[in-house]
Amino acid sequence: MKKINSKNPECNIHSKNLTNESYVYMGLDNTFLTFKSVNDIYCLIFTNEEKSIICFDITNDKKVNEIKNAHEFYIINFRHQFDKKEKRDLILSISCYDNNIKLWNINSLECLLNIKNENEGGESLSCFLNNNEYNYIISINYISTSNNSSSLYKINTIDFNGKIIQEMTDYNNRTFFIDSFYDKELKINYIITGNEGYSKSYNFQENKMYHQYFEKDNRGHHSIIIYNDIEIIKLIESSFDGNIRIWNFHSGILLNKITTNNISNAGWLYGICLWNNDYLFVGCYKGIIKVIDLKKGAILKELKEHKEQVICIKNIKIPKFGDCLISQGYGSNGIKLWPIDIS
Repeated sequence: MKKINSKNPECNIHSKNLTNESYVYMGLDNTFLTFKSVNDIYCLIFTNEEKSIICFDITNDKKVNEIKNAHEFYIINFRHQFDKKEKRDLILSISCYDNNIKLWNINSLECLLNIKNENEGGESLSCFLNNNEYNYIISINYISTSNNSSSLYKINTIDFNGKIIQEMTDYNNRTFFIDSFYDKELKINYIITGNEGYSKSYNFQENKMYHQYFEKDNRGHHSIIIYNDIEIIKLIESSFDGNIRIWNFHSGILLNKITTNNISNAGWLYGICLWNNDYLFVGCYKGIIKVIDLKKGAILKELKEHKEQVICIKNIKIPKFGDCLISQGYGSNGIKLWPIDIS
């Protein structure tokens, strides 16, 4: 199994298959999680067709725990947060159709909270929001539908006891992605959404929209990364129109657009993963991962070991393998490990 050099990932590489048990029902990001647990296990969290939550030990290549029938319907999204106060790993699992969002202590397999969507049958997504002062769950739910292109939806801030402490409503097209970002310099939390046609940011403290990142003829945004680059905070987003767009987060100005493919569905881009602020790994249609040099704005190469579209890509450093990428394909297409040589 060859590896790629972290400074210049251009050589030939091949993946290691981790599991074929995983299952992806919808094309959303964060369909699996990777992290080092409080028990020093390098964990992979994913779901299967039985709606179970599975904890997999990447180092020892084995299943550690399983929460069977964790939801009534397919799980479409996960989020992780390490609870420093209680020294435990918390997991959010989000289901489709029943729209329940559950908070788990993944170490004890205990369900701590079940948040029910107030609009039965509507879509919902969720993420954690935290800084040194508080820890919350952010939930986005559609609360009405109409014949218009946009629908009213609500962003709820919920504490770990299930109490809604803040509400915000906005008109928006379908939402594919939600996350939070804390600007340490400004000491402000932001909520980020990837939607059909544009992305948005919201100032959490002021409880209102901050920016809309929009370009004409843009399409659905599946994955978003926020990062600092030479004193400029950038927002990188993937799009179903085959483009990677890089925005100035605070000004809302488009800094760069990298075109990958605009040919029908072959241009659809899914999960993205940043590597050393210089390279971007992009999950694409037909099982392709594209490696992009962000400084040159060019595609270095394509990797293809999945059969269907690559929905989610993440990175993790594991002593046994070094720095790694982990990718997941649509349906029962499996989860693969891509070791990266940092020597």
